[in-house]
Amino acid sequence: DVYVALVRSDADQCNSPANLNLLEDLQWRFEQLESVQNTFSLANGVKAVQRGLSEGYPKWSHVPQEQIAINGTTGSLPPGFINLDCSFTPLYVFLKDHKAATLAEVTQTLTEFDTELQSKETSMRVLPAAGNAGIEAAVNESIEQQQNTMLWVIYAVVFFMCLITFKNVWHVLAILMPLAMTSILCQVLMVWLDIGVKVSTLPVIALGVGIGVDYGVYIVARYVITKDMSIVLSNTGRIVAFTGIALAVSVGTWMFSAIQFQADMGYLLTFMFIWNMVGALFVIPCLLSFFNKKNDESS
Repeated sequence: DVYVALVRSDADQCNSPANLNLLEDLQWRFEQLESVQNTFSLANGVKAVQRGLSEGYPKWSHVPQEQIAINGTTGSLPPGFINLDCSFTPLYVFLKDHKAATLAEVTQTLTEFDTELQSKETSMRVLPAAGNAGIEAAVNESIEQQQNTMLWVIYAVVFFMCLITFKNVWHVLAILMPLAMTSILCQVLMVWLDIGVKVSTLPVIALGVGIGVDYGVYIVARYVITKDMSIVLSNTGRIVAFTGIALAVSVGTWMFSAIQFQADMGYLLTFMFIWNMVGALFVIPCLLSFFNKKNDESS
């Protein structure tokens, strides 16, 4: 897993002695992290050429402090270390894994170093990030920022659509509360199974809410007509139970897949289908009974 930090400076300054010293400082900070295996940058290339020009003598494996000497070494480096006007150079950070905690730790180290640079008299700035790990880090940040917003929007849409349908706030709350409980339990399950929130797992909660609300709508709609929960459960309840079990069994086979994404989907969807069914058959009747008693007492 490679995390590539982008080091920016003024034109013709990416290989200045001061900037290369700062680059080595940043590399040292990265290498102090347990999740980092190694780093490589323009400074390493300059030191390698400098040592090679001195018959491999280790003493000369250092960054020269004279610009003319550095220019002589950078000309021997392969392409990709600097751009045409020498204003960008990459810093490669090789990671042990690409877990969210690892990527967050590396990004935090980079951000803290760039903040320190802003208080110094240098044009050097460190920007995140490229490489497969850098892209995953950016995706993780976006997901972390948007996942709560997504949930609020989903529940708001479901709330207003159910309110338009039933025109009763208590009935809507009876539908939504089991869904909210299932969403919370699903996140607990993800922690227990060590399944991270990522692009592939983020829509699962939305899918669970979208399918789970159907069970509640069936129960409440039937209850509004009959006003008898025993009739609702003996008729509509059987249909809800059959649908929930059929969906759970069908997607449950995904848990045995060798593809990690499909296995994760199998665990999460099976859990949400089962718990949404349980919520519709047991929690919603209790909530409707409770809300009806409250309405009777208030009236």
